Amino acid sequence: MSYSSWFSRLRSCSRTINASLRSHPRFKTNHSNPITTTDVVTSSRPILSWSSSLLPLALAVSAGSLAIHVQTNPSLCDSLDVDVGGVRVRGKGSNEYLVKGSHKDIPKELLDELKAICQKWVMTLLVIQDNMTMDYEERYIHGNPLNSFHRAVNIPDVLVFPRSEEEVSKIVKSCNTHKVPIVPYGGATSVEGHTLSPHGGVCIDMSLMKRVKALHVEDMDVVVEPGIGWQELNEYLEPYGLFFPLDPGYGTMRENVINLKVVLANGDVVKTGSRARKSAAGYDLTRLVIGSEGTLGVITEVTLKLQKIPQHSVVAMCNFPTIKDAADVAIATMLSGIQVSRVELLDEVQIKAINFANGKNLPEAPTLMFEFIGTEAYSREQALIVQRIASEHRGSDFVFAEDPETKKELWKV
Repeated sequence: MSYSSWFSRLRSCSRTINASLRSHPRFKTNHSNPITTTDVVTSSRPILSWSSSLLPLALAVSAGSLAIHVQTNPSLCDSLDVDVGGVRVRGKGSNEYLVKGSHKDIPKELLDELKAICQKWVMTLLVIQDNMTMDYEERYIHGNPLNSFHRAVNIPDVLVFPRSEEEVSKIVKSCNTHKVPIVPYGGATSVEGHTLSPHGGVCIDMSLMKRVKALHVEDMDVVVEPGIGWQELNEYLEPYGLFFPLDPGYGTMRENVINLKVVLANGDVVKTGSRARKSAAGYDLTRLVIGSEGTLGVITEVTLKLQKIPQHSVVAMCNFPTIKDAADVAIATMLSGIQVSRVELLDEVQIKAINFANGKNLPEAPTLMFEFIGTEAYSREQALIVQRIASEHRGSDFVFAEDPETKKELWKV
């Protein structure tokens, strides 16, 4: 499918959804008549932990949701504990917004197709494994991400756990044929509601796609699937003297992605570029897909830039009476020309939560954390300069660590 016709579908669908949502009456959550579970597919897949963060690219909302056929009947799988009236307070100074939507029952034919796609014969166990579920608890967790300030009136009707790009393509094609919305699910770290399912539909959990497909040590790049965790990837790369950075000294995620493979709304698979670090051939489709935040397709493969592990590093921590003092130190450090590898700002509320969750006894005050890299002498010199800058802005309890275990312990904060 050409991009011009695909964008035409985007505009057409957006008008349809917009008009329907404007005319849609408010309706209350209904738990007295929950969705039927007579056709629930049991799963031998273990319950997965979401404690490790996955690659942000997998958080995308699929372009398959552009194929939604909007209807006005409310969902029978509405989220628990929401106020359909509008806004409610959640946490310190934050608002939680309800994302409205309408719902369409999933055809049995689609469920049968998804079950066939997601079944796998496990020779070692001599069983058929179904990577698909309609369990309410799992659907509720996927439809109510902990990090999002938003909530949706509906949750997914079914969860699927593809193991390959081919399975993702088949799932998207089936959903497109039956006009059922899809929402990919990765680390669920988005605060903007990317993984919500306001129209119900199919949630594509990418957590089983976590392979390292290729590592090019000399070219310093790696090809991975979207379900792999950042820390897990760096543990794999450590023996090769490489790591994947997401720190101020190396740029944001956008700058560290070389190319992508993406499943479009109709199930077609496209690759956005080659492994070349610099190219002027055609449109920059990689940045287009990243900038679209998932509305153009489901990402199934990512090629990432890598960096050499620094020869030496120093981690420093300092407390301040106010957030402004801490911010002034961060600004002064940058203006001084010091090359900071990492810098993190935590307020007193975050420190209190860290103490409570991890049994720490850190001073509950605004805190800055730095990491400096280079030679041993250069890293220490940078730490001492920042210590002097911090003392000029009412900084206190300045500590720094050089041994690996102490540095890891500090960054666990």
